[in-house]
Amino acid sequence: MLQISTTIVIPENEIEITAIRAQGSGGQNVNKVSSAVHLRFDIRASSLPDFYKERLLGLSDQRITKEGEIVIKAQQFRSLEKNRADALERLRELIRGAVKQERKRRPTKPSRGSKEKRLEGKEKRGRVKAMRGKVSKVSE
Repeated sequence: MLQISTTIVIPENEIEITAIRAQGSGGQNVNKVSSAVHLRFDIRASSLPDFYKERLLGLSDQRITKEGEIVIKAQQFRSLEKNRADALERLRELIRGAVKQERKRRPTKPSRGSKEKRLEGKEKRGRVKAMRGKVSKVSE
């Protein structure tokens, strides 16, 4: 069972976890032991509420296939158990992130003081640049 929130739980039989050989460095251990994990989760066939399914399928995430299946590959750790736990945690975070409501941004105006400060800075910079010009001779 994968606990998503207080009310939503994904049963183990809906999550398919396969042990595969990890890529990259690791010496002989990489060639002998299948310590990486491939996690597959079918969104459409799951017991998630429709709202969750809609939001997940609407994501533009490379881990979600066209068929509506989440594929997560975990190979960060050398042990199968740690990679399995990592893959499940990543699935949990993906689902939680999909349904998280972002706060609407309220546009604000710059304050009068900040506007004045900005204009003063521009004037000062202009004076500095004006002083860099050629020095003219004063005729007597």
